Amino acid sequence: MTLLLVIGAVWFARSGLPGVFTFTQDRTSKPEALRPTDVRGSSEAPGHPAGSAFDGFSNRYWAPADTGQATGQYLEADFDKPVRLRELLITSGSSANQDEFLTTARPAQITVTLVSSDGHRSTKEINLKDQPGQQTFGIRGSDVVRVRLTDRTDFGTRPDRRLAIAEVEFFGRR
Repeated sequence: MTLLLVIGAVWFARSGLPGVFTFTQDRTSKPEALRPTDVRGSSEAPGHPAGSAFDGFSNRYWAPADTGQATGQYLEADFDKPVRLRELLITSGSSANQDEFLTTARPAQITVTLVSSDGHRSTKEINLKDQPGQQTFGIRGSDVVRVRLTDRTDFGTRPDRRLAIAEVEFFGRR
């Protein structure tokens, strides 16, 4: 009788089982680096293309073409297959070294837009600290094929400076 009850419970709960397995896998496995297959920026300063923010080095950076306030400028990354995003790492400024870090404008607030394979969009605002080095943010999304990082406000803005983002990294599962 107990066996029949267990079998019946599993039968009726079968539609929710994949979600339980996914939840367990998210909580127990270490997220892996997710490399985008295509990246672009809203604009690019000479010598500072969008790809520099995704190259694994914090001594090269993306900068938009115009100096001064960069509100609305963005970086965008595409994945060839849908991913399950868990974390986003950003190294703001032109370098992880304090001296170089302070020579450019740095993002203070970014809107992260996740686009899933069915076209659904979700957004989250993140606030960065004005300090060199990596900053980690819990950004969760399923079936993600595109991520856009749009600048909202900046630190260190001046008419002769450009916004700089040294590195962007994504972590999760394929």
